[in-house]
Amino acid sequence: MVVFGLLFLLVVMVTDVGKSDDPLSPEELRLAEEGIAEQVEPVRFTVSVSGDLLIHSPLWTRALENGGGDYDFTPFFEAIRPWIAGPELALCHLETPLTTAEPASYPVFATPDELADAVEAMGWDACDTASNHSLDGGLDGIATTGEELDRRGIEHTGSFAEAGRRGPLLLDAGRVKVALVAYTDMTNGIPLPEPWAVNVVPADEPVRERTVPILGDARRAREAGADVVMVNMHWGDENSTEPNDSQVELADALTASPLVDVVVGQGPHVVQPIRRMNGKFVVFSEGNLVSNQSALVGLPAETQDGLIALLDFIADGHGVRVERVRYVPTWVRLDDYVVLSAEAGSDPDYAESLRESRQRTVGIAGRGPRIVPVG
Repeated sequence: MVVFGLLFLLVVMVTDVGKSDDPLSPEELRLAEEGIAEQVEPVRFTVSVSGDLLIHSPLWTRALENGGGDYDFTPFFEAIRPWIAGPELALCHLETPLTTAEPASYPVFATPDELADAVEAMGWDACDTASNHSLDGGLDGIATTGEELDRRGIEHTGSFAEAGRRGPLLLDAGRVKVALVAYTDMTNGIPLPEPWAVNVVPADEPVRERTVPILGDARRAREAGADVVMVNMHWGDENSTEPNDSQVELADALTASPLVDVVVGQGPHVVQPIRRMNGKFVVFSEGNLVSNQSALVGLPAETQDGLIALLDFIADGHGVRVERVRYVPTWVRLDDYVVLSAEAGSDPDYAESLRESRQRTVGIAGRGPRIVPVG
């Protein structure tokens, strides 16, 4: 890896300096190190992170129609495949536990395990499974979710059927190792069957107490060889387009640590701003990627919107960091639950709805030289 190569060069330099009768001064050594850093060819890569996969009963009914009696969720995501399969690494947020038995919807979810077929087909590499619904099926639901993801070769973290499974999840993005650390701030009042079953940091706890376990995982990930640590948080107030104080406090504490490189969130079911805190990016909420939520069922129009965050990293002699965040505004077509890029050309029959959705999302998420809506 780039960073390891730099360290090797520095070791050689220091060794040579030690043999010299006229060693370099600290300032000369610093300049030499910077010279090496400038000569290292940068490596750029992108990590795609998607919003909530929230499968209400109308969605699995449609999936049955898609598959002619078998669940087929793949058509929901075909239109956004380029932003999932294209980047070096793609992460999804699995809001609800999977089941091989009868599915169930709000308020206690059990999602057909065939959703994992779509996750695999689209090219998602790993899923965060820590959410307020993680315990809807108890420890059995967590076990089934993990087994079905494992069966399809999809990595996952956030909820665990065995204590031994808990630990840093390291993923390869080219020559760079990326760690995913995933937590939720609530479990809808369902007590943990085991202390290790779900990564939880309750929103009403002091920020220091919430920060300690997350940074502990981040430290273990670094020790295991991670070049990048991403923290994924399921947090915040539902239907609120602004982060609450608990989110802001935790984001500030996490980004202040050298152990964490970027924070991405879901949970409110609507998009929230993308901000820089302590020189690092925080995507407070990506909203829903797919769901049955919309103004038609009495919820804010923003619940039909979402975004796919594209985190553009650079690895060079100065380390690994996010250079910018691009994002794809998305909108769910409720006729068939197909997720579209929120731009008029995605579906001329819904051009006005798509324009309005894009305007809402960009107005909330923001834009600038390092925060860029695409499409």
